[in-house]
Amino acid sequence: MLRVTRSGVALRWRKLRTLLVWGQQQKHAGFSGLSTPPPPAILVPHLFQSASCWKIDGRAVAQDIKDVIAKRVIQLRDQVGAVPGLAVVQVGHHKASDLYSRSKQLACDEVGIASFAAYLPATTPEDEVLELVNVLNADDRVHGILVQLPMPPHIQLDRVLRAVSLDKDVDGLHPINLGRLVLRGLHPTFIPCTPLGCLEILRRSRVQIENKHAVVIGCSNVVGLPTALLLQRQNATVTVIHEHTPNPAEATKRADIVVSATGVAQLVRGHWLKKGAVVLDVGTSAVQDTAADGGYRLIGDVCFEEAEFVASAITPVPGGVGPVTVAMVLSNTLQSALRFFGIATDTSDNSFTTDSHLILRCK
Repeated sequence: MLRVTRSGVALRWRKLRTLLVWGQQQKHAGFSGLSTPPPPAILVPHLFQSASCWKIDGRAVAQDIKDVIAKRVIQLRDQVGAVPGLAVVQVGHHKASDLYSRSKQLACDEVGIASFAAYLPATTPEDEVLELVNVLNADDRVHGILVQLPMPPHIQLDRVLRAVSLDKDVDGLHPINLGRLVLRGLHPTFIPCTPLGCLEILRRSRVQIENKHAVVIGCSNVVGLPTALLLQRQNATVTVIHEHTPNPAEATKRADIVVSATGVAQLVRGHWLKKGAVVLDVGTSAVQDTAADGGYRLIGDVCFEEAEFVASAITPVPGGVGPVTVAMVLSNTLQSALRFFGIATDTSDNSFTTDSHLILRCK
C-alpha cells in the first residue's frame, strides 16, 4: 500500500519536536561533535538527548528520505506509467538477513516501489542462483537487484556479485563499482547502501567530517572498506581497525568519528571513546532473550549504556543505521529507474541529497 503523507497530528508533533531540539542545542553548547547548528526551519528533528549525549533516531531520518522518494515515485508513475522495481535474492536463512529482507519489502510497499523476493533453500546450487540473477537482469520491471548476505559457503559470492548488471547493482557491491569508489576521479554507478547511509546520517546531523579524525572498525567489502573510502573523499583522516590491529582501544580513542561494523556484540566499550566523539554503530547481533518477541533481541557493536556517557551523539541498535540503510536501497533503486527511463535526477531538494556526485567529492 502506498503511504505518502502522515496525519496532521504527526506533522504538528514533528514541528514541535524540531523547536524543542533547537532549544536544547542552544541550551547545551557542549555538543562538540556537531558543527554550528542550522536554524530551526531546516533542522532535521531526529536528535534526542540521552544521558550526556544525543541519540540519533535513524527511523526519523529514514522516514524523511522515504517521504521524498514516495513523492518522486508518484511523479515517475504519472510520467511513464511504471514504478521502480527492486528484487531481493536470499539463499538460506539467517536471523539478521531475514529481518533485513522483510524490512526492505515493507519499505518498498510504503513508498510505492514494486518488490520481487526470491527466497531459495540453503542447498540451492550456485548455477541456479546465477540463472535467477540473469533472469532478473533481463526483466525490465526490475531496476535494482540486491543479493542478501551472507550466502551459503558452497556459493562463490564473487561470481554472484559479478553476475548482477552494473545498471541494477543498487547495493554497490559489484567489483567494478567498488573499484570506481577506490580510484579518485571515477564514480561508481551506485554507492554501497550502508556506507551511504552512514554519510547521510552524519550530513543530516550536521557533523563536520572534513579535517576530522575518523576510525572505522571492521574492513569488510560491504561496510568497512567503502565507509573508509567515503570518509576520505569527505577529507577526513581515516584509520581502519581490524583483527590484527594492536591495541584497538587506544587507536579508537583518538577519533572524532567512530563507525563500528564488526558484528561483535558490545566490542566497543565506553573507555574506547574520546569525549565528545560521534559514534555510528553498524554492527547487529542477535542475542537470546526469552522476554523479547521471537526469543531474541538485537544489540550492536557498541556498549550503548557506557558510550552514551562519553559520546556527543550515537546511533542505537536497533533504530539507528539499519533503517537509513534500507532507505538508501530505495534511493538507489529510484535513481536506477530514473536512468532506465531517461529522466534526469533532480538534486534541487536539499532534504534528499544522497546522489553520488554530492557525496563523492574530494579536494
